[in-house]
Amino acid sequence: QNIPLKLNLDNPPEHLEVRGEVIIFKQDFEKLNQMQAKLGEKPFANPRNLAAGTVRQLDPRIAASRPLRFMAYDLVTPDLPTHQEAYVFLRQIGFQTSGQDHVYTHLNEVFAEIERLGQVRGNFLFNTDGMVIKINDRKIYSELGIVGKTPRAAVAFKYPAEESTSKVRDIVISIGRTGAATPVAILDPVEIAGSTVRHATLHNSDEIEKLDIRIGDTVIVYKAGDIIPKIKEVLFTLRPEGTEPFDYEQALKNQYPELEFERPDGEVVYRVKGQDSDFILRRNLEYFASKQALNIEGLGEKNVNLLVDAGLLKSLVDLYRLQKTDLIKLERFGELSATKLLNAIEGTKQAPLAKFITALGIRHVGAQTAVALADAFQSLEALRDATEEELLKIPDIGLTVSESILAYFADEDNLKQLDDFKTLGVCPVYINHDNAPLKGQSFVVTGTLTDMGREEAEDLLREKGATVTSSVTKNTTALIAGAKPGASKVTKAEKLGIEIISEAEFRELIK
Repeated sequence: QNIPLKLNLDNPPEHLEVRGEVIIFKQDFEKLNQMQAKLGEKPFANPRNLAAGTVRQLDPRIAASRPLRFMAYDLVTPDLPTHQEAYVFLRQIGFQTSGQDHVYTHLNEVFAEIERLGQVRGNFLFNTDGMVIKINDRKIYSELGIVGKTPRAAVAFKYPAEESTSKVRDIVISIGRTGAATPVAILDPVEIAGSTVRHATLHNSDEIEKLDIRIGDTVIVYKAGDIIPKIKEVLFTLRPEGTEPFDYEQALKNQYPELEFERPDGEVVYRVKGQDSDFILRRNLEYFASKQALNIEGLGEKNVNLLVDAGLLKSLVDLYRLQKTDLIKLERFGELSATKLLNAIEGTKQAPLAKFITALGIRHVGAQTAVALADAFQSLEALRDATEEELLKIPDIGLTVSESILAYFADEDNLKQLDDFKTLGVCPVYINHDNAPLKGQSFVVTGTLTDMGREEAEDLLREKGATVTSSVTKNTTALIAGAKPGASKVTKAEKLGIEIISEAEFRELIK
């Protein structure tokens, strides 16, 4: 929205190269989420991932509808003597910068600026987790060169995760698409890293027991990567008298009296017993329509609940039986929104096979395993007829995963669902990656990427034919390291002589 269409120059240079970041202001992000709520859509997680995802949207109308801004941070050409002059020039010709560029002559002034910025950064219009300190003279900056992938003349300073105290008012348990029960702490609202935090994930019952979190406790809350709220520790000296340890199994019974739960051997999570639960249907529909699966725009949590409550969706297949006449009878749908949803659903009938396998929600089958299955069998029909021997021949598919796949395709209800999909014209298409540029290469992604979420980065690698794994091994081609990478992954990559590439190099890799 703020890139100048005309430069404020009488004699513009023959070549102008400006580098910067695409961001969304905090206030614009809040307004966008308010609109999402009105439309019955799931709120966006954070401005950074939303900005990155929007830029990569295939539909330019979606990108145009969102409040993106360009924040310039470097002038490549024309080459001016200092960085400070470059920032002044950028502002003069109409580009927006952070406005926080300063020149200092002594190190103690730099340390004072780090302290000052740390105190005021929460008041900025945008989120920031650090600053860059660099030599102002661009000639000296260039002459000092680069060590590995890092300029000698610049260093990034990251602030520690901002913390605050809050009180645990309740612990509620949510049910995911696979029936997994995940506890969430409900907190007194507290401002952390520029946004209001009202809840924090507790992961599982073991985490609650390890931290000994109880309702009524005062806790220290922080944002992992300045994004995800988590509880760091309990302030036991402030614990009210008479508080009882949290009884996880009793809480499940109280919150979901109509469901039965079990904790399978070797797992840390409780799951819904049986897969015919209404809860599971809703979660499966949400996952089927999610970005990591078939990406059906307009089918978020609220619309899924609306359609299930209306009796229009009793299975995944029912999505392809929806009629406009049924939709426009519902409160949240008009002629236009009904048409858009039906068109989005229709567009998934020839989805990539790997994406469709992911969308089925087979236990233990994530995006990477789905790609391996698609490459091995090349059709849904061949996959449903696969034997254990054939499955175990696929790299990285072991006994647990193969048993889960065989169990899925041995279930009569699942087979009927697949037959119904076919009858309704759903025919996933296999995309051959044999000639893909990264075929045969394996990558691990660690740390925080500025331009996109980790899942999006992994999807882009898979589209180029690469394999994406969660741990570094001797078979890893390269470790892609964003900000604050996992120390153990970096150490192991260095020990094994695995190449470590930066986010900038990753962007070049996937072009």
